[in-house]
Amino acid sequence: MNPETLVAFWSAPDNGRLTSKQYTFRLPTHVAAKLHALCDVFPAKTRTQIVADLLTRALQDIDQGMPVHQGVVVGKDHDSGEDIQEACGPRILFHKLANRYFEEIERDLGNEAPERLY
Repeated sequence: MNPETLVAFWSAPDNGRLTSKQYTFRLPTHVAAKLHALCDVFPAKTRTQIVADLLTRALQDIDQGMPVHQGVVVGKDHDSGEDIQEACGPRILFHKLANRYFEEIERDLGNEAPERLY
């Protein structure tokens, strides 16, 4: 999500689903000042919405930047005969853990059959 997309997103209605638990953290002063400024520029959005959107963007960038490696051979391609290798590495671990935590959070919210994130 690029900055232009965020601006368009912040101008649209909110359809976000929030966790039942609250997260509390302290920010560096320069980050807090910029966050307050964004809240003033986009008064229709809450601070929670803006922080969530910024974190979403940052997490997407980090996800895309994490490496994926080829692991052990798990089979052969029927058409080409080439080995099929299991994917491994930080991105794969991140996806696995994110799926696990997402399922836990969704179950806490009453969703007994949550879909996976990845």
